[in-house]
Amino acid sequence: MFSTEQLVLIAQYLAIATVIFGAVTTIAFIAKWGFRFRMVGVTSFTGVLAGGVLGLSLALYQRPMIPDSQPFVRVYDRSAGQLVISVNPKMTPAQLEATLKQAAIDLSSPGRSSADGTITVRARVLLHTEPGVTQPLYVGAAMRSLDSKRDDVNDIQVQVDADTLAKVAAQIT
Repeated sequence: MFSTEQLVLIAQYLAIATVIFGAVTTIAFIAKWGFRFRMVGVTSFTGVLAGGVLGLSLALYQRPMIPDSQPFVRVYDRSAGQLVISVNPKMTPAQLEATLKQAAIDLSSPGRSSADGTITVRARVLLHTEPGVTQPLYVGAAMRSLDSKRDDVNDIQVQVDADTLAKVAAQIT
């Protein structure tokens, strides 16, 4: 099986071949060569191959896994720079930090846009203070630049609110 980098390289070569075949097709039409209509098919097919291999390379992209990260649920997302996730209230600060980093990697995409060029993922838990009353508490946030094209964990700034997390832990037990 090919790696993502190899598939991107193959797609680049196929795109170059498409341009070359397109030039030969143009020359064939100008010179009225007999195989000019076959060249239209060859050029089109090579272009379809280039697009297909490029799409395959994007589909096989594996995002890095952060050790000790826990499952989370996306609560609020308008495809802009602000996201809210819901996390388990029994998380430790280390697990919350890993989960926020994982969410910042998983939920950032090239289609997102924000005024300041960053994505902010905020984590919340729901605290049931009394029957029928639920209070959402934000326990941390992760900020990452949308300009970064690679998933570098060191580029993610994480803030964990340990006091609020301790308050939630005390309320649960």
